[in-house]
Amino acid sequence: MTEPLAPGVTPDVALGGLPTSLTEGVDLGALSRWPLPAEEGRQAHDAADLLLLDTLAGWIACGHSPGPVAVLDDRHGALTLPLLAAGHDVRVHQDEASHERSLDANLDAWRRAGRFGPDAGTVHRAAAPEDAVRGARTVLLPLPRSLDELDRLARIAAREADPGVVLLAAGRDKHMSPRMNAVLGAAFADVVAGRGRRKARVLTARGPRPDVAPRPAEETERDVPGLGRLRLVAHAGTFGGAAADPGSRLLLAALAEEPRPPGRVVDLGCGNGLLGVGAARLWPHVRVLATDQSAVAVASTLATARANGVADRLEAVRDDALAGRPDASEECILLNPPFHDGNAVDPAVAHRLVAAAARVLAPGGRLWCVWNSHLRHRPVLEAEVGPTRQVARDRTFTVTVSTRR
Repeated sequence: MTEPLAPGVTPDVALGGLPTSLTEGVDLGALSRWPLPAEEGRQAHDAADLLLLDTLAGWIACGHSPGPVAVLDDRHGALTLPLLAAGHDVRVHQDEASHERSLDANLDAWRRAGRFGPDAGTVHRAAAPEDAVRGARTVLLPLPRSLDELDRLARIAAREADPGVVLLAAGRDKHMSPRMNAVLGAAFADVVAGRGRRKARVLTARGPRPDVAPRPAEETERDVPGLGRLRLVAHAGTFGGAAADPGSRLLLAALAEEPRPPGRVVDLGCGNGLLGVGAARLWPHVRVLATDQSAVAVASTLATARANGVADRLEAVRDDALAGRPDASEECILLNPPFHDGNAVDPAVAHRLVAAAARVLAPGGRLWCVWNSHLRHRPVLEAEVGPTRQVARDRTFTVTVSTRR
């Protein structure tokens, strides 16, 4: 099928502007950020989402046949729901479980409010990005923070999507760089930036390059005090990559001094698996439940466990803030909380995980937590969990143990 626009041309140029057929009359301001905490000034959509939808409307107006449509990592449904309302079937893959829960909640709210007519499209959940983009002619993607993650997804789209695919990736100008064009250009022959609008911009990629290889996982070996050499594995998109971050190293060193090892440990927000695998190596009898809301992080933790010979004692599951665990069910939780929500610095993300740990800990259970000292999480730990004592500190990080009341 021949594309309606020549290489290097985007609808905003060809049409002299963009149609609003996908966004007109759509109240994205009513979307909820749940299960993330509501915060003044934080919305469940941004200008990049609106521009992405209007750019797709422009492609359709220029003759592009959009279906199948794949949406990757839609945060709260701002991309998926307007497409469904316009009658498009949508395949969705979301790496983060909180985003999946948020989309489901907003989808249910729109249905109850009667915002979908009889010709509304159907949403199809995809377990992996490969499943979402296979054969797709349109891929919509909010630009990730990580260039490595963008590279992983671009390679998947180039390998799996229809040869005539139009990949539209949008972000806020302050979070974008020319290197994103280069990353997309490694997988697609034609990459062009559209005109900016409200400090947002869309990158359009077409012409999948032949023989694009999957992005390999990152693997490193690190010496960890008290544990010896660990092999860390991280698929692109795993927070922190395959690094042995200094906060987790300080926490593991403190665990090595623990005179009463638990029988079971929960690694909350497991990332590449350093804490959970480290605990399994430190205490040969312990069983570990590693959880993370990111599917990529869960895969990385499992790979790290296999690389260090502890896969028989470590279970890794995708779960948002321990939502799948019963109250008062665990004796020990390890936590190195994040302090970002997307591109925004947000201590509420850590506070939400502390509250989750408090709910799941049994009375007398302990939360081992490491945090950047300037964030001053101790009052939150005291209030949510219980008595908290400092067990280690360096120039940057503080390690505490909180005992559940």
